[in-house]
Amino acid sequence: MDYSHLAPTLLVEADGPLRIVTMNRPDDLNSVDDDLHEGLRRVWDLLNDDEEARAVVLTGAGRAFSAGGHLPNFVRSHTDLAVRRRNIRTGERLVRAMLGCDLPVVAAVNGPAVGLGCSLATMSDFVVMAAESFLSDPHVRVGLVAGDGGVVTWPALTSLLTAKEYILLGDRIPATDALRMGLCNRVVPATDVLTTAKEIAHRFAALPPQAAQDTKRALNAHLLGSANTVLNFALAAEFESFGSEEVAVQATEFMAKSGQDPKEA
Repeated sequence: MDYSHLAPTLLVEADGPLRIVTMNRPDDLNSVDDDLHEGLRRVWDLLNDDEEARAVVLTGAGRAFSAGGHLPNFVRSHTDLAVRRRNIRTGERLVRAMLGCDLPVVAAVNGPAVGLGCSLATMSDFVVMAAESFLSDPHVRVGLVAGDGGVVTWPALTSLLTAKEYILLGDRIPATDALRMGLCNRVVPATDVLTTAKEIAHRFAALPPQAAQDTKRALNAHLLGSANTVLNFALAAEFESFGSEEVAVQATEFMAKSGQDPKEA
């Protein structure tokens, strides 16, 4: 399977029957710009068509798994309805494509997983976290409806009360707490995250493929059912919330703190 036409911000490498998918914007903590968003939307269908692949490891380059949305896109989505519509539509297709991927997906959370990064981790089938990493979904805190994966997956992974607490308040969930809450499977030293994820992925890859893939499909039918119930409303509400002044103020303040000029967004 040829993955070379994906943007260089998303790398796909073969390791025997594994495909190592790496979000590759380390200087920006793997925040999801337009190219990476589109790559993450498309890669799952390509993986399904890869006849030699048996399992996937998803990770981030550098010191973060993913910081989530790219701040200039927040400003653009506030002012440009066409950009906002495209981002919301891509987000919907990404969620459905990832949940619909037949291959077992192991997330190697090597650093912070925030916003969309957090959603990518918890939409995976097995989550390995570095001991110093954390999960966080700060959508609501910055004025956005949490329209993507968190509202779909978290109630199935942990209790509904816990999902409400952390999605509404946006507090960080340290790796050890994520393990206790059912949002990850293993916590290991940072130096061992990728190795451990590959070891688990090789175990998945060694299973009889039809049995493993169709069992995953049966299990993920629960999450896809949740997506069918929740996603249309949640993303429509997120579309509306991008027009709020809270989002514009928060994005502008964050960009100013990072030395970026909001006018160049």
